[in-house]
Amino acid sequence: MPYQGDNMLRVRRNNRSAALRMLHERGSLSRKRLAESLGLTPAAITKIVGEMIAEGLVSEGMALKGEGAGRREVMVELSVRSRAALGLFINLRQAILSAVWLDGTVIFSEELTLSPGAPADETVRSLCARLLTLAREHVLERDRLLGIGVAMRGVASEDGRVVRNSYSALDTLDYPLCARVEELTGLKCLMSNNVRALFAAQMFLSRDRDLRSQFFVRCEVGIGASFAIGDEIWLGSSGQCAEIGHIPVVRRGGKPCSCGKSGCLETVASPSALVRDARELLEKGEAELLRRICERRGVRPGLEEVFEAACGGDAAVAALVDRAVEALGGALRGVVYTLDPGKIVLYGALFDNPYYLSRLLAELREGVDASHAVPVEKSRLNHQLEDRAAPLLVVERFLACGGMSE
Repeated sequence: MPYQGDNMLRVRRNNRSAALRMLHERGSLSRKRLAESLGLTPAAITKIVGEMIAEGLVSEGMALKGEGAGRREVMVELSVRSRAALGLFINLRQAILSAVWLDGTVIFSEELTLSPGAPADETVRSLCARLLTLAREHVLERDRLLGIGVAMRGVASEDGRVVRNSYSALDTLDYPLCARVEELTGLKCLMSNNVRALFAAQMFLSRDRDLRSQFFVRCEVGIGASFAIGDEIWLGSSGQCAEIGHIPVVRRGGKPCSCGKSGCLETVASPSALVRDARELLEKGEAELLRRICERRGVRPGLEEVFEAACGGDAAVAALVDRAVEALGGALRGVVYTLDPGKIVLYGALFDNPYYLSRLLAELREGVDASHAVPVEKSRLNHQLEDRAAPLLVVERFLACGGMSE
């Protein structure tokens, strides 16, 4: 096991980081309360806060009313609009360009449509140009920009600089995305898998870092997941921890998966799998209620029509939904018994439907003893993280470094 001591620069950075995070989570505190909360001396906090006020990171607010004639405590708070971060969220068929302040407040957000297997270099060049244009339009001065975060579908290299495989979002393998973004923009780039970025944003904005561990599941087109111990997302030995969407659940005759295998959980339980299988039922002349719903609305089956038909008594469609619920529920029970997380957070459109969500929660209660009754909840920030996840990668790193250069 490698060991590393702390030099004075690292101690200073860690103390500054702790103070910034505390102000982010609490809103505002006096120097005295900040020192007590962090276990630092008043002199140390006075020096740290003085430095950050001079840098424009922290500002003084109102003075607290005190008893007697002594000096009143002055509140200090994070200057959330002193810095901003830009972001690119790149998914299959979609890109979101955005910027946030230090507290995660969105400055701007623009969604663009991408073609599947979009040409990597052309796409990145176009997205970077548009992102810089939006930053100028919103008068974000260059010296206030911390960098660009990229939340990318797929698998990244160990150093987080190269997209190894985007699973058809871009048309190439081993694309040096961070280096290209830095070359095109002149700004430092940080990259993460899109689901991990969403989970990091969830933790940053919900401020529930006191949990020992959390498991985050996202179901949109496919199924993605991420696992955190404390406030640190666990990557695993190959950087692919929590890839439950690609657990094999069908041994023979399974549908092909975007990962190159067949019979993965994603091919049975994802939103796209549910819609695909429902359309196959219609082609076979089955699912009569689903057919009538779609004809009345003049649409092809989507998630809304699938759940309405299942809830309305269409036995064939209900069986599809039950199969998906059982598969995802079984995978999550494995997570419960293997990782024992403090909470499971559900994120995505799939969990908005009461019919589906109630069946999944019931499935998760089956076969789980009381000692493993992990709280499962739909994210309170459902559908609110896509335009924040990428830029918050940069904000999080900035706070972790105490507002200092790495």
